[in-house]
Amino acid sequence: MDLGLKGKKAIVCAASKGLGRGCAESLSRAGVDLVIVARTPGPLEQAAREIGEASGVAVTPVAADITTPEGRALALEACPEPDILINNAGGPPPGDFRDWTRDDWIKAVDANMLTPIELIKATVDGMIARRFGRIVNITSSAVKAPIDILGLSNGARAGLTGFVAGIARKTVRHNVTINALLPGPFETDRLRATVKSVSEASGRPFDEVWNARAESNPAGRFGRPEEFGEACAFLCGQHAGYITGQNLLIDGGAFPGTL
Repeated sequence: MDLGLKGKKAIVCAASKGLGRGCAESLSRAGVDLVIVARTPGPLEQAAREIGEASGVAVTPVAADITTPEGRALALEACPEPDILINNAGGPPPGDFRDWTRDDWIKAVDANMLTPIELIKATVDGMIARRFGRIVNITSSAVKAPIDILGLSNGARAGLTGFVAGIARKTVRHNVTINALLPGPFETDRLRATVKSVSEASGRPFDEVWNARAESNPAGRFGRPEEFGEACAFLCGQHAGYITGQNLLIDGGAFPGTL
């Protein structure tokens, strides 16, 4: 399918690995020139080189913390007029809400709610003027089915979801859509770290815990970043202009509800 994206420009956050990289790779195959952002220069530069060599598009790495004003300024300096914005940032740590301080909450809200909002604010008017824009926020399946130990993430990401629900209905008439992708368990370093913690705490081998968790999913496996990336690329394409304000759950069927 031709997504109609050749020659478009995108900012993809947290794109050196995992789901962000999956999105960057899929967009690159559609002909999108990329600015990819992550905090660690080495893996980021390697990802930029590999994506560029595989696809032939321009890939510019920006080593920065996108959750800071300085980091956002660097990303926007590298791509001041993006056609596509993929908001993504690592989630806050799990824990018991009784242990979280105001600073913990502010940090979570800054990273997972206010950072995407600031980037939307900085780019959406230009998209409206050019009559094309696609914004995809990578949030979490916890937005739909909250996880008790991930209260910081539940709260911050739900706040972003509520905010987007309002403005997405205002931008769509200008061919600018704003949607969210809600990942369940995917084969990422974050999931591996979680399984490792469970393995160490329980005394069970890593592979045993990993395989048991994969088998417990209705799909019988974890998701692959490239699958996530293809869903993201479709939402960014010319055929998705009538989809806005939606939260697409990608979890292998783990959520048991009908809506």
